[in-house]
Amino acid sequence: MTHPSPPVTPAHGGGCPVVPLSGERFHTDTLGLYRDMRRDHGPVTPVELPGSIPAWLVIGYRELHQVSSDAELFPRDVALWNQWENIPEDWPLLPMVGRPAPSIYFTAGAEHRRHAAMVGPALEEVDSFELRRHSEELADRLIDSFCDRGRADLVADFAMLLPVLVLARLVGFPDEDGARIARVINDLADGGPDAQQAMQSFAEHMFRLVAAKRAQPGDDVTSRMLADPAPFTDEEYALDLMAITAAGHLPTADWIGNSIRLMLTDDRFAAALSGGRHSVAEAMNEVLWEDAPTQILAGRWAARDTTLGGQAVRAGDMLLLGLAAANADPLIRQDLGSGGGGQSGNSAHFSFGHGEYRCPFPAQEIAEILARTGIEVLLDRLPDIDLTVPAQTLVRRPSSFLRGMTSLPVSFTPVRTTGGHL
Repeated sequence: MTHPSPPVTPAHGGGCPVVPLSGERFHTDTLGLYRDMRRDHGPVTPVELPGSIPAWLVIGYRELHQVSSDAELFPRDVALWNQWENIPEDWPLLPMVGRPAPSIYFTAGAEHRRHAAMVGPALEEVDSFELRRHSEELADRLIDSFCDRGRADLVADFAMLLPVLVLARLVGFPDEDGARIARVINDLADGGPDAQQAMQSFAEHMFRLVAAKRAQPGDDVTSRMLADPAPFTDEEYALDLMAITAAGHLPTADWIGNSIRLMLTDDRFAAALSGGRHSVAEAMNEVLWEDAPTQILAGRWAARDTTLGGQAVRAGDMLLLGLAAANADPLIRQDLGSGGGGQSGNSAHFSFGHGEYRCPFPAQEIAEILARTGIEVLLDRLPDIDLTVPAQTLVRRPSSFLRGMTSLPVSFTPVRTTGGHL
């Protein structure tokens, strides 16, 4: 489907300068930043990545729908990128963008569908009741580690640990490996100086897991993947497990943290703090619209010269999917500035992506059950939690791609542990 576009402007040239994909406003004033981008560039903005690498950031809802729906014109095929000769080996965003690799995340077309046909059924067989039980048990264990203190950082002590501990169980890791893997994934996702080393360490964890499950299969995602009749190499299994775990951990951790922050700072969700389960679901949905954990997703690459949103996109150009910006597009959002809540019950956001390469539904369901169960256990155990710092002083993680809190310090009435331990 095509949409009328303004007159074409030269790629990354003329008019207003390109926008660096970094800086304080990504963490303090994202809505204002996206509004300025629309004013200066329209729905497709020329941006600059570290090292003066050019890309396009798609911030229009319709344009993002077009890009994510047209896998032929805009495939997720990083091999097409016209900037490879300018990318150094230690480029900090390389783990986020990826190299050509035989995984569900970095393949396109028939090869992507081959991986999806193996990974999807393995995730579908995750039992929702078992998932809730794991989430409840591990949430209780985490809460036991701080509940008698009367104070905690709900990011470091809870949100950043629960998803990876649950996912570690689901894919077949022992519990004690969960926290180590969480640290590795966090270093990888923040795109800092440790990102490359984190990627290598992450891969080593997964290769060891594949070898262990070949020797002794179990009731877990990895064993079900290995049992698939289609031929895959150990590298393919390991890379797919890396994609499952990384894509499942940090966005879910930020979904938990951002939802708790909303409930602690917005009077509309005060009932949730006394056991209002419906309010938890509403807060989580609002976060997907207003405070999406994945702000920007890399990426798509133009298969040929084309026009998008009035911009001349060249073959091999990278298009970054501005999920959060598209969710806030005033062309589809008539409630901006009304104080939020206008999208209650509406799930037409882009926070899980869209099209052939969107987050698979079983993975989306796992994340929702995990996050909601964790928040409900926390509020059941500690119903009087309260922020110990002014809400406006809370700090976002230094990432333009992911949106989460660096900390969420709270106080509460100390309670006894349930007897669990990590």
